[in-house]
Amino acid sequence: MNLKKRSGVNRRDVFSAAGLLAAGSPAAMAQAPDVYRRLDVRPFINTTATLTINGGSRTLPEVIAAMEQAAQFHVNLDELMERASARLSEILGVPWALVTSGAAAALTHATAACIVGADPEKMQQLPDLRGLKNQVIMPRESRNVYDHATRTLGVEIVEVNSAAELESALGPRTAMIQILGEHFGEAKFGLKEVAPIAKKAGVPILVDAAADYLITPNPYLALGADLVAYSGGKILRGPQGAGLLLGRKDLVRAAWANSAPHHAFGRAMKVSKEEIVGMVVSVESFLKTRNLQAEFKEWEGWFAHISERISAVPGVKAQIRGPQRGGPFPTLHVSWDSARIGLTAGEVGKQLSDGEPRIMSHASGNGTSFLIRPVAMKPEDYKAVADRLTEIFRAAPKGRRADPPTAPTAAINGRWDVTIQYTAGTAAHKLFLTLNGNKVTGTHFGWSLDGKLAGQMNGNRVTFQSTLPAGGQSLSYTFNGQVEGDAMSGDLELGEYGKARWTARRQA
Repeated sequence: MNLKKRSGVNRRDVFSAAGLLAAGSPAAMAQAPDVYRRLDVRPFINTTATLTINGGSRTLPEVIAAMEQAAQFHVNLDELMERASARLSEILGVPWALVTSGAAAALTHATAACIVGADPEKMQQLPDLRGLKNQVIMPRESRNVYDHATRTLGVEIVEVNSAAELESALGPRTAMIQILGEHFGEAKFGLKEVAPIAKKAGVPILVDAAADYLITPNPYLALGADLVAYSGGKILRGPQGAGLLLGRKDLVRAAWANSAPHHAFGRAMKVSKEEIVGMVVSVESFLKTRNLQAEFKEWEGWFAHISERISAVPGVKAQIRGPQRGGPFPTLHVSWDSARIGLTAGEVGKQLSDGEPRIMSHASGNGTSFLIRPVAMKPEDYKAVADRLTEIFRAAPKGRRADPPTAPTAAINGRWDVTIQYTAGTAAHKLFLTLNGNKVTGTHFGWSLDGKLAGQMNGNRVTFQSTLPAGGQSLSYTFNGQVEGDAMSGDLELGEYGKARWTARRQA
């Protein structure tokens, strides 16, 4: 198809437009096809670093160029991955390497490799674990929301918190041990303590180092890990949908056998030829041409500018913080005195998101502080961030008085049977509520989980929040509603899972 004849736009125009879009210039937006605004989606300055929901980091120009070139030709993926793995293992100094569709896929493929190896018969049985190893041991402090990538195979997570607990947990059902990366932080019971015990038992160790950057020689493999997973779309600035799995050659090869394009459990987690090539280029660039310490220094310069501007507003403070576990780069902690700045962090975040330029931030909730994380910011973004924050803080009301509570119109003590209507499906929950003055406390029993709740009642309106621990994460429910005798109903906020409706009836 002749693109120019059909649309009036040629290939050069498309890539030129993409460059103008990246520049963020309003004038450029008016001249160029805009892939976001024509879908009624507003781009933003990203101060949340590498969060996937906000697009991850900024892909390097050389990676984009390599992926565009790779897209013009066809190759056999097994051949390409073999050569890419050899290249990555050479420059990273590791036994073998695999490009995956993100760090989460690396965890899934690694788990499959530790359960069934490269045995096609057992691979076809997954996720049916009958007759197979079906447990993964994790230190309690390593549990997190990304456990799901491991649990997706149906394994049981066994938590341990000491050497004695680990030794007791190890057995014929143990497939592997998984640990959260700790190179940029501290762990009470981490790889140093786990590795000798695991080696003695012959159980492989997988380290989830998604947020880390690459170091050679690899510090986790040096301490005794067998496999390490990294994200490609974070500080490496590779393809947003790509990741890396490094380590023991037999297990990494088995992980590839269990992944797409092969017909096994990981078939849905496809990594494309473009992403494989882009990941190799991003690693080469990271090791050969990027100066991470210089980037850190540049970011600290941005922070200094922002700090100087916003600290001129009475009651506002800013402090640069160093790298830490899960965020191996400097951040800026912004805080303010609520007696002088009458805004919550959530209100600041909304003004940043609704304003122009649009700025996505970590500012949320009822507190008075948030972090600015620089990895996804463009070189001139810090000026706009400083200007908008200064404007918001200067225009803020001078402190805030809480409205006096209104006396509840009814007692809501007791058990309530709740029906939640989700976007798809319903669930029966239970609430046990106690009202003391305007304060609501109690327990929320979900379909399979339970947790404490707290909130308040004003007049006939109730609002309370519960947290249900769910393995490596916690599910948040915010109930807002109205009481009418022995009935309640209203809206339910589910955090990243959207919204729902709820109704409840009190039981005698």
